[in-house]
Amino acid sequence: MKDSHRKSGLVLVALAIVVFSAIFVCGCTGNSGVDNPSSTTEATKATVQTLTVTGSTTVLPIAQAAAEAYMETNKYADIQVSGGGSGVGVQAVGTGTADIGMASRDLKASESEEYPNLVQHVIAGDGIALVVYKDNPVDSLTLAQIKSIYKGEITNWNQVGGNDMEIVVVGRDSSSGTREFFYESVMDEEDFVSTQLEKNSNGAVAQTVSQTPGAIGYLSMGYLDDSLKALDINVDGTLIEATVDNVLSGKYPVARNLNMFTNGEASGLAADFLAYILGSDGQAIVVEEGYVPVA
Repeated sequence: MKDSHRKSGLVLVALAIVVFSAIFVCGCTGNSGVDNPSSTTEATKATVQTLTVTGSTTVLPIAQAAAEAYMETNKYADIQVSGGGSGVGVQAVGTGTADIGMASRDLKASESEEYPNLVQHVIAGDGIALVVYKDNPVDSLTLAQIKSIYKGEITNWNQVGGNDMEIVVVGRDSSSGTREFFYESVMDEEDFVSTQLEKNSNGAVAQTVSQTPGAIGYLSMGYLDDSLKALDINVDGTLIEATVDNVLSGKYPVARNLNMFTNGEASGLAADFLAYILGSDGQAIVVEEGYVPVA
């Protein structure tokens, strides 16, 4: 009889332990699913937000550096940045294939008509630098001389105080906002010489000029480095260097805004990313990349 009671007691104790354990486990995992690997993965995927930014190769270094910094502290963000030119950026955001379009110029009238809801966000300033092969003895040109070179009226460096060497004219292709701005502000909308070598990015211009003794090119100030010689611009006898300070002061004559466009007012991740670029950390990136802060 005693053995029978002892066995019954042990069974009841064991049963109580099992029930308590079941209640304890259910209380810890029932609602959150945190301890379930597949639930955790799905929850993480659900919180990732993607932002697509494309366009100007001038704005590209700013966008890339800002995206990397932003994603470091905002793990939910997946910001995909690519180039292609200002025209590509405007079209992409206008047609909805990108969330933000980058452009190194303002909208053309035709673009404003085609995409009437685009909103402009000025994120930096820039100067367009005239660059030559690093051993070229010419140090400066007037805007009139630059225009004449790009029209094909001046064809030899000895016509502007340099060596007897044919000028190799290097420019940008038709999708470039830098080309569009140069065409309006320096060329006065007159045609480029037909022999101009047209490149699809600032980097391609820099590479060609750095490897070609007779070359001249124009590019964003942010792409200047020791492989190139930047020319001063002679303004009524005063030589103006392509620097951030001269752009800020208004002295440098070939300066412009750098833009990001959204289709309608920015919201969500796009608004947060733009606010970051225009904040102190973002504008520090603008300066680090060699451009001009606007905030």
